[in-house]
Amino acid sequence: MSGELKKLASDTALYGLGTMLPRMLNFFLVPIQTRAFPTEDYAAISELYGYVAFLNIIFLFGMETAFFRFSNKEGANPERVFRITQTVVLLISSIFTVIFLLASSSITSVLHVPNARVIIWLALTLWVDAMVAIPFAQLRLHKKAKQFAIFKIVNITLLIGLNLYFISYFGSSLGIEFVFLANFVANAVYLVFFFKELLAWRPLLDRQLTPQIFTYSYPLVIMGIAGTTNEMFSRIALDNWLPKDFYAGQTPKQVQGVFAGCYKFSVFMSIAVQAFRFASEPFFFSKASDKNSPALFAKVNHYFVLFACVIMVGICLNLDWLKYFVDQEYWSGLPIVPVLLLGNIFLGIYFNMAVWFKVTDNTHYGTMFTLIGAAVTILANYFLIPIYGIIGSSIATVLCYFSMTVFCYFIGQRYYPVPYSIGRDFLLLIGAVSLVYLNAIIDIPNVWISIGIRGLVSLALAGIVFFVVRKSFVKS
Repeated sequence: MSGELKKLASDTALYGLGTMLPRMLNFFLVPIQTRAFPTEDYAAISELYGYVAFLNIIFLFGMETAFFRFSNKEGANPERVFRITQTVVLLISSIFTVIFLLASSSITSVLHVPNARVIIWLALTLWVDAMVAIPFAQLRLHKKAKQFAIFKIVNITLLIGLNLYFISYFGSSLGIEFVFLANFVANAVYLVFFFKELLAWRPLLDRQLTPQIFTYSYPLVIMGIAGTTNEMFSRIALDNWLPKDFYAGQTPKQVQGVFAGCYKFSVFMSIAVQAFRFASEPFFFSKASDKNSPALFAKVNHYFVLFACVIMVGICLNLDWLKYFVDQEYWSGLPIVPVLLLGNIFLGIYFNMAVWFKVTDNTHYGTMFTLIGAAVTILANYFLIPIYGIIGSSIATVLCYFSMTVFCYFIGQRYYPVPYSIGRDFLLLIGAVSLVYLNAIIDIPNVWISIGIRGLVSLALAGIVFFVVRKSFVKS
């Protein structure tokens, strides 16, 4: 078992590099953009990318997960599955892209976007992302994590370079348009990376396998839309449900911008969750038929919780200097960071536990769980934002992912029992939250001493966890 866990850890590290380094580099766009735009414009960028997150779900139509599932079935032909899923994605994404291009002027008026070119760049970017999604999934299936990482790092490096170029040479004259133009150009390079695969691909739909894939994937689309609602709804809700005078001197739109800027600090936990998902999804499918897989899945989840807690504590202890990555105008939103990090931990746990309905072809349960989460998100935001402002919106995130995790665990135990160490994992979470709380109430007047002490505590905690886990791997 230790060998399998080490391989998963190794793949997670590589996907982490391919996800973490780009996302960390992407984090450097925060000071660039928050200084280039007023909070209202930054809020508009965040809102548009919120819509993009929804559209991505529709464009891909659950084909990534379907590709893994049907490529790992007994007697499966992965190349045939690749051709079918890529064909479906191409058809759906092309239809929607043409619609958005033809209706760009109308969409511009409805969303109050500065000009139609913004919509055009967004639509083309969505199409490119859809075109390379299955080729990226194929890299994961074939365990080509290094190639995956290189492609992602080149993309984000180019994206940052383009942002700097547009700001340096055009200043604010291009408005927010340059953000989306830069994104399109950087992502279009993926087509070059996958040129051979896309050129060799031939369209394929058949009467037997294609309907099975659709039956499996359509609940994932509903699940994805509901899940994105959980993630993005808070930003939209702030603009509509926050009382106008809740924060002195700030409009709801400005507060929305502050929330979006500080939300970026949770990117570090999102990186860990996403890197783990990239590595674990093909891993879970490949091990599903193994009689020892439940115990292995439980152990995987325990280690995820352990490392996620270390990340949460590390970020919260180092906010004294991390906050300088955003303009001082955004610092008022920093208290939401620990809450959002906790919410992302529950999201990661949910992804781990969700393996049962994916490997048993019961994806409709995933739809049910995310619809429950979406309902919790909407209700919690409605009641908490007028009372607690952006803190209330952050609490809604925790409640959403916690409720999804609870339902997924209890129903999953009936269909695919996994001996999760609920007690130990819960204690880890309590310990992490307690350390974050102590950090918040302990005041060290000297900033440099505070940064030094908290940094040392973070490193010591990470070192202890590393050696404990390493010792555990050796014993097993």
